[in-house]
Amino acid sequence: MRSSISSSKPAALFYAKVLVVICAIFVAGLEAFSVYLVKHHSFTYARISRQYDEAIKVRPSRPGEPTSVLLVGNSLLLYGVDVDRLHELTSGRMRIYPIFLEATGYYDWLYGLRRLFRRGARPQVVVVGLPVDLFLETGLRQEYSPLVLFDTPDVLGVASDLRLDNTATSNLLVEHSSTFWDRRSAIRAEVLRGIVPHLEDLFSLVKTKPTIPQGSEFEAVATSRLRTLSELCEANGAKLIILVPPTPSSESVVRQMAIASQKAGVQTFVPIDPDALSSRFYQPDALHLNSEGAALFTSALATDLAKHLVVR
Repeated sequence: MRSSISSSKPAALFYAKVLVVICAIFVAGLEAFSVYLVKHHSFTYARISRQYDEAIKVRPSRPGEPTSVLLVGNSLLLYGVDVDRLHELTSGRMRIYPIFLEATGYYDWLYGLRRLFRRGARPQVVVVGLPVDLFLETGLRQEYSPLVLFDTPDVLGVASDLRLDNTATSNLLVEHSSTFWDRRSAIRAEVLRGIVPHLEDLFSLVKTKPTIPQGSEFEAVATSRLRTLSELCEANGAKLIILVPPTPSSESVVRQMAIASQKAGVQTFVPIDPDALSSRFYQPDALHLNSEGAALFTSALATDLAKHLVVR
């Protein structure tokens, strides 16, 4: 009897090792397939990778050359700025390098800029274009930001700033190192989209807007974040400019943001008064500018940059 039990132990250990090897091969294959899909079929990844590679090469211009400007933001700039037109309108005075990643906010770009500077980017001007609510939001884009904007120290830093628990921090670290884990929500959404008709409409019904701090808390949070970004840029030889893109019903918070920026000593551009744009300048989602709105915003932004951009 003892002989039978003892002989079964090596067999069990052997099958356990085989199972581990099979699981490892499966995980490696899944990761390799995810990397292939992202690199060859993701328009967002292709755009961000191209823009990022160009931004890393940015250097201060020599006397007589156009000023180098790094322009970062989310989908409000992606749809609201006609980059080709902006290049045409400003080519004589500046060279603009855009990086636009949808659904990003303050923490995405605070740590995203830190990584860019560490990797050698040296623009003379950094323009951060975010709506006020996302500038003040305490959150992070879970997809793409950990994968393409952060290094491991950035992941740990943002986890500390957001006071994430061990589980959330570990999850963020895996998203940084694994393409499959970073893109798992998008993959799940694609599967559900094939099963559930009009899935986007269902999610839009439950989507909540970021909460904007009120009163003195607004000024304290905004001023602190503005100074942090400004100090980061100054430490790397760049001047910070905050760009506030137009969104419906944002006039009051834009005014508050302008006051906070003045107290923090940071220049803020509001190229277009939000109340000056009617609904006909927005897409059906009532948030992003359409082609007409983008044309107006791009021209106004080019004018502000040319008029107020002074590099020390």
